Amino acid sequence: MAFFGSADAFNPLIFDPSALGLTVITFIGLLLVLRVIGWKPILEAIESREKRIEDAENDYAWRRDPELAGYDAAKPLTMSFTTFAATIAEELGYPQNHRRSFAIEELSGSRHIGNVMYYGYDSAQGEAELGITIGDRDYWSQGYGTDAVATMLRYLFEELGLRRVFLHTLTWNHRARECFLRAGFRRVREVTRGPHVFVLMEALPGLPGDAGE
Repeated sequence: MAFFGSADAFNPLIFDPSALGLTVITFIGLLLVLRVIGWKPILEAIESREKRIEDAENDYAWRRDPELAGYDAAKPLTMSFTTFAATIAEELGYPQNHRRSFAIEELSGSRHIGNVMYYGYDSAQGEAELGITIGDRDYWSQGYGTDAVATMLRYLFEELGLRRVFLHTLTWNHRARECFLRAGFRRVREVTRGPHVFVLMEALPGLPGDAGE
């Protein structure tokens, strides 16, 4: 047994070249194991899940929030919670092929913080539109939106075999646009819809976003 300060004690400040190769091999092996059996399921389980009727309370509150509605160029929801919950229950009971929504959960506490979805799914064209809401303000600007969008893109490209995913974001929503750029989208052009001006963005398989905008 070596005691602190003895000649045989481990000194973290001394570099041992003989251990470098084993460390690198071990690290690479760990990455391969995670990629094959763990990484993708871990990301999907932590970042997104199927919608549940229990999500209706949060969804209702977010849809009624004027600021959140403004990010979608929409008006706050005015229907009663009972009517809204009945609509959600019907959507869950009778899912449609052209759209699907997932709940975004906080990484460690399984807290429902938003939703990510695709809609306008066109199997012939191989494309769909993507939308996302981080309704819980405590989780804004922390990378949750970027991770959720990137995970959804992998699902759409690898599982559904889409050739193009696009979205529209308001020109003044710079935070959202930066999120989409980091996740793999690129700017295409501006689109005017009534009084609102949007930036059309798209993502293609294997094509990185234009992060230099």
